[in-house]
Amino acid sequence: MEIERKYLIEELPDLTEAFDIWKIEQAYLADKPTLRIRKKNDEYIMTYKNKKRSDETGAVTSAAVNEEIEIPIPESIYEHLLLKKIGHTVKKTRYLFRLDDEHRIELDVFEGRLKGLVMAEVEFKDVADANDFKPPAWFGKEVSDDKRYTNKSLSKLVSLDNLKEEL
Repeated sequence: MEIERKYLIEELPDLTEAFDIWKIEQAYLADKPTLRIRKKNDEYIMTYKNKKRSDETGAVTSAAVNEEIEIPIPESIYEHLLLKKIGHTVKKTRYLFRLDDEHRIELDVFEGRLKGLVMAEVEFKDVADANDFKPPAWFGKEVSDDKRYTNKSLSKLVSLDNLKEEL
């Protein structure tokens, strides 16, 4: 189970504070449920995601709650499946920051046709933790519940201008 909250970022923090950096490209093969392939540095992963509105206890939240299963795949399978993608490949650099002992920030700086978009995600152990979260001052508008900001939706945009036109 994945429980996360997502925010737009207007001003970048000091990127040298990141404890890890990942180059990511990902594409989507199916919408409902979501089937995604991802290259993360030198790893290749297939992910199944199914959106929910509550956790195992039935607690409801505005945070994104997903059933998520990841399996490693060989590069050859990734390359083959990439030819069958829906929409465009999403490219981004992910910077990982420690927020506190229990939380980390995944800061995504998008590239290519989505250049200029920066989002931060924080994952939580349960819905109560997500509901209690107080974002750092440098976080902007929360978009956890805005479907336009899912990577799957972003993969369907021709450019970032298309997203801004919808606002």
